[in-house]
Amino acid sequence: MQINVLQYFESGALARCPDKVAVRDGDRDYTFRDLEQAAKSAAGRIIGRRDVERQAIAVFLPKGFSTIAADLGIIYSGNCYMNLDSKSPLPRIRSILEHVAPELVITSRDLLGTVKELGVAEDRVLLVEDMTGPGPGPEVLERRREAAIDTDPLCIINTSGSTGVPKSVVMNHRSVIDFMDWAFATLALDGSEVIGSLSPFYFDIYTLELWLCLAKGATVVIIPEQLSMFPARLLEFMAANRVSFIFWVPTIMVNISNMDLLSKVRLASLEKVWFAGEVFPTRHLNYWRRHLPDARFVNLYGPIEITVDCVYFPVEREFGDDEEIPIGYPCRNTDILVLADDNREAGPNEPGELCVRGSSLAMGYWNDPERTARSFVQNPLNRHYPETIYRTGDLVRRNDRGELEFIGRRDFQVKHLGYRIELGEIEHAALGVAGIDNACVLYDRQRKEIVLAYQAKNELPAGALRQELAKFLPKYMLPTVLRHLERLPMNANGKIDRLGLARDLLGPGP
Repeated sequence: MQINVLQYFESGALARCPDKVAVRDGDRDYTFRDLEQAAKSAAGRIIGRRDVERQAIAVFLPKGFSTIAADLGIIYSGNCYMNLDSKSPLPRIRSILEHVAPELVITSRDLLGTVKELGVAEDRVLLVEDMTGPGPGPEVLERRREAAIDTDPLCIINTSGSTGVPKSVVMNHRSVIDFMDWAFATLALDGSEVIGSLSPFYFDIYTLELWLCLAKGATVVIIPEQLSMFPARLLEFMAANRVSFIFWVPTIMVNISNMDLLSKVRLASLEKVWFAGEVFPTRHLNYWRRHLPDARFVNLYGPIEITVDCVYFPVEREFGDDEEIPIGYPCRNTDILVLADDNREAGPNEPGELCVRGSSLAMGYWNDPERTARSFVQNPLNRHYPETIYRTGDLVRRNDRGELEFIGRRDFQVKHLGYRIELGEIEHAALGVAGIDNACVLYDRQRKEIVLAYQAKNELPAGALRQELAKFLPKYMLPTVLRHLERLPMNANGKIDRLGLARDLLGPGP
């Protein structure tokens, strides 16, 4: 029985193809043997600095081989990694560090000044430049492994929080093993893949990319971040590197479709196209399918709280441009409950909240038992024994084929550019801007725009307002539309009339 994700690596790529390229980062290739040596050396330095287990260790590095080696070293040390966005506004990073309180922060010499500015004590900083050289004796790491169980924390992924403090979702070894075993068995992943890695390493798609690489021997090709701004060059890079597998948020794929770039750049090697994080408009998906008729397309869905994704839909039949693509069926060993407002199971074609049960569930939120208790709750359909489900807040229905179809959100949490965002966090940032008396953030689903309506005595210059918000929010959370109002509408309860404001600013829904 597998209880630790390191078994994927040691009995997988490291045993079968140690000299194969594991990671291509810029003009350098790293083999699986290189990765093992770097990771075990990192583990030794971590243990030497902090003799702890099952604790959080942050990684504050740009996307690259060093991050992968640090993450793997943290796992070898018996702890859990937390990758941070090194380009995120410092107040946001500071709030994460204060909330999680990691034992160590791994960074590079050129980022050391920033880490100190974030308030991290020097004795809790470990530089990647100091992690080279011989690793610990095998007995040291083996003792860590012998003490481990499959519910030990593996990683923390931070996602937007309504109070202004991001939620720190904790995944364990068991949940990742559950998801990866399903992916290997169901979707024909065999290690021949050359992965075009576009998503940031603090995003949950990285989990799939990492363990496909380490377990099966696939090669991760790190796509330079700036290429996402130049789709034609991005496709040329993929063609030159013979990328055969991508797992992307649809936004960039929509841009490629709008520019008709697949007619200009031939992706002869691309065989597997996965997408998740937001709705892929069917017209644009059909464009990709026409230009890559032999590729296999798979739509995946799931919040971070259930370990990458919990349902999937292989796109194998034809869909009209005006039809929606289902999110499909539960992954193996995952059960989906569609609960109506009265907590009964919804019938066919009846909307209800998508709830998940199974060992794929995350452990909850780090250092936040109250939030965990609100989201990970007792299954209302089971009164016989304790059984936890996660309530996603997403509305779905089962169609006549038994496929799940996504409808929308129950609350103010949205998916935008593939990121799960609490609109309340943007409001929280806006209320911190001098001159703003009140704020309401809406999401225009048709135009995929974040709309900030703010109450102020005078209208603020748009550029200056965005500049202020950028001090607290990452780029993907910045409002697209700014609307100044002398007074926000209120309802009878004295709260902002969000529905009325949405009608006024966004118009009637579809």
